[in-house]
Amino acid sequence: MTEGFLCNAMADYGGAVYRLALCRTQSVPDAEDVYQDVFLRLLDQEAERWDGERLKAWLLRSAMNRCADLHRFRLRRPVLALEDIPEMAQSADERDAELWDAVARLPEKLRTVVHLHYAEGYSTEEIAALLNIPAATVRTRLRRARLKLKDLLGGNEDE
Repeated sequence: MTEGFLCNAMADYGGAVYRLALCRTQSVPDAEDVYQDVFLRLLDQEAERWDGERLKAWLLRSAMNRCADLHRFRLRRPVLALEDIPEMAQSADERDAELWDAVARLPEKLRTVVHLHYAEGYSTEEIAALLNIPAATVRTRLRRARLKLKDLLGGNEDE
């Protein structure tokens, strides 16, 4: 694989990989580790002939797999998350912070589909293909996530 291909892949899809890793791990250092691991694994692939969507799907799938590996490791060795340390927390717009705090409290299955759908712009069918689940399951998870977010954020029946 050429250095230029790797640089282009990082420039084009690095943000999506990092955001997904951050969504799944809820930790900046862990997300950075996942990002690095995913692109190191890309070096071992014969991916130069892949079109953009196939490459992006492979990168996101690799990121999800690496996050799962990291989660299994963390179950055996618990660590303190950065957001649990007040002086390390980042300031953000209060409304956005409240929403993303609520998203962070969702179960991982719901949080992942919310991120892929709303932050990355994937359709339910594309998410289903990435996660190897039926599209109806993705739509159900999105609906459940919206209902949970409404409860967490104190929405009323009309919202």
